[in-house]
Amino acid sequence: MTGEARVRAVDLIAGKRDGGEIPGDQLRDFVLAYAREELPDYQMAAFLMAGYLRGFTRSETEALTEAMVASGDQLDLGRLSGPTVDKHSTGGVADGTTLVVGPLAAALGMQVIKLSGRGLGHTGGTLDKLESIPGFRVGLGADELLDQVERIGLAVAAQTADLVPADKSIYALRDVTATVGNVSLIASSVMSKKLAGGAASILLDVKTGSGAFMHETAEAVELARICVDLGQAAGRGTAALVTDMDQPLGELIGNAVEVREAVEALRGDRPGRFLDLCLTLTGHMAALAGTAADPESGRRDAQRALEAGDGLERFREFVAAQGGDPRVADDLSILPQAPHTLEVEAPQDGWLAAVDAEAVGRVAAALGAGRQRKDDDIDPAVAVELSAKLGDQVGAGQPIGRILARDEDAARAAADGLLATLGWSDQPVEAPPLVHQVVGA
Repeated sequence: MTGEARVRAVDLIAGKRDGGEIPGDQLRDFVLAYAREELPDYQMAAFLMAGYLRGFTRSETEALTEAMVASGDQLDLGRLSGPTVDKHSTGGVADGTTLVVGPLAAALGMQVIKLSGRGLGHTGGTLDKLESIPGFRVGLGADELLDQVERIGLAVAAQTADLVPADKSIYALRDVTATVGNVSLIASSVMSKKLAGGAASILLDVKTGSGAFMHETAEAVELARICVDLGQAAGRGTAALVTDMDQPLGELIGNAVEVREAVEALRGDRPGRFLDLCLTLTGHMAALAGTAADPESGRRDAQRALEAGDGLERFREFVAAQGGDPRVADDLSILPQAPHTLEVEAPQDGWLAAVDAEAVGRVAAALGAGRQRKDDDIDPAVAVELSAKLGDQVGAGQPIGRILARDEDAARAAADGLLATLGWSDQPVEAPPLVHQVVGA
């Protein structure tokens, strides 16, 4: 935004500081000027703090999102036969649902385009998990990605720098100015990437609980509603599930181990909360895409595809298409293996009453399964396993998990760390629901 623009940047910042609503065209110009490096960081930082404190209206949130989409390339899916779908999770622990939902959705006739990122902090990234498969490649060009989706119905690739560059710049600034936690800013960041990805239907998995960004369910529901409104306003079929992250979703927290859990789920060998949510998400995607009448019938279709082996076969094709070793679907021993295993035992009799899921993720990250800086290397083999679930009754000394580590000292430190994340009760405890609320469907 230059001095010749309709409104000066300082006047726009003052308007938001004083609680005013910024007209959409002015907000768009402001964001695009920042993306072109015509605005200094300090003016965008001042605007973000004003908005964080004063809040954004729905119209402002839509304008922010539209501007971020317009700041870069947009994926044109017009040559695909469709229906095109995308799924996004707001992040959690042991949340490898894409590795199961994508193949199942493709087996049901949907075309799944997933542009993913890498893990940072206590969560693992989808790309990091997939790269634990020998040879797997995540850098796909646009034509290659579209050709693959048309051929097998699924591609998962790294997001390019040309997609919503304004979001990348603004997020980096939010991270160092304590303005990350505003729901409108979060929603515009999430949805700008999804809208630029081009899919006709978008399903959001908004996490709530101790391992989620939104610890309170009411906040997660608000975020889900804003995201759904943004998607629908842009003409995309959009829905959201607010799902539980008061404990790790799956039992395995790491990279190669989460591929293992996904393959075992696709084989039908690992029932539980992880597979349950995968089937539910696939059912909702089918309803959005129009390949099923409603989420319940979509879930039944996904269950049949699972039992027939269609999801596993589509996973095998997907891995091969992106240069990975497709034998992983049949032989999990080709995945990286940590050399040291340590059983973790319950310290007392009782019921598992609390899990600090984020802290569990940090224990895995400390082993090397996560990164604190974007350029950190990840160890694909190390992991934490927590087989006990909230509400389970256990006896003292009963195995409740395992540590997979490079050496004994690291394993023992991780075992102590894992036990410190757990809370126990001498009375029965009710397990939390898996899905707290459905928004937009």
